[in-house]
Amino acid sequence: MAGTRRAVLALDIGGTKLAVAVVTDDGRTHAFLVEPTRRAEGPDAILRRLFDLGSESIRQATASGAVEGIDAVGISCGGPLDARAGILLGPLHLPGWDAVPIVDLASAEFGVPAALENDASAAAWGEYRFGAGDGVESMLYLTVSTGIGGGAILGGALRRGAAGNGGEFGHILVHTNGRACRCGRRGCLESVASGTSIAERADEALRASSDPSSLRDLAEVRAEDVSAAAASGDPIASAVWREATDALSSAITDLVNVFEPDLVVLGGGVTRSGDALLDPVRSAVLAAAMPPAARAVRIRLSALGDEVGVVGAGAVALDLTKEHAHA
Repeated sequence: MAGTRRAVLALDIGGTKLAVAVVTDDGRTHAFLVEPTRRAEGPDAILRRLFDLGSESIRQATASGAVEGIDAVGISCGGPLDARAGILLGPLHLPGWDAVPIVDLASAEFGVPAALENDASAAAWGEYRFGAGDGVESMLYLTVSTGIGGGAILGGALRRGAAGNGGEFGHILVHTNGRACRCGRRGCLESVASGTSIAERADEALRASSDPSSLRDLAEVRAEDVSAAAASGDPIASAVWREATDALSSAITDLVNVFEPDLVVLGGGVTRSGDALLDPVRSAVLAAAMPPAARAVRIRLSALGDEVGVVGAGAVALDLTKEHAHA
């Protein structure tokens, strides 16, 4: 065992950033490090930088005395993937990453067992174990970021789906024949309410209208700019933001009606807008969900914030150390 607590290395592979940390079995992160993904470099170069970043995190965590080493590696990444085989099967946010045996590569690099999990499912598990979900039996987690994903905790267990790629809440249909989604369908939640889509919708609205807007002064419009402008009463930004929150509310209402969870947690970069996102979504869901679910469910923001990805990957690796201990 590493030190007085079990410790693992967590690797979170995103489309825009790589995040790593050493995670101990109390859910705390040590030596949390982030750098850009730079997707154009391709899998070999990115994995080399990811593993080097992981080694640096271990070095810093051990030098500080927080841990003595690591017992396993947990990896979170968007799908599609085969978690059981430990292979990435061409993640939508990582062009060219086809059949990458990342678990074997990580295990060989660090000399310990490794495990792979869908990033949103891992984040859901981390939030349930160490964040907002502490003490509840059932929880839904949605990450609203570059894309939209999620995970379901039912009866205290993470539900991954038959092939391990369940929880694709971003591909719930909210607009029939709506905007094209990267999954190939039209009108998915992700095509309206993800950070990427909010920015794109704002650009489209600016081109389609001659109305004044503070967004016109920006070289590049981001989702957080739309949220801030909407809060100040900008009409174009307000319309785009309302469309996004309406779509998110509609999808969450469907999920609440289906699963009747104790708690719904929202995470991801778009949730940095705080109450500007949470308040309209919570109000709409509680008004529209069928009773008794509407009276029982709570909706809140992630307690783990920007570290949810690595804490989730860490939680997956900590489960792996338990399996090996009982083997």
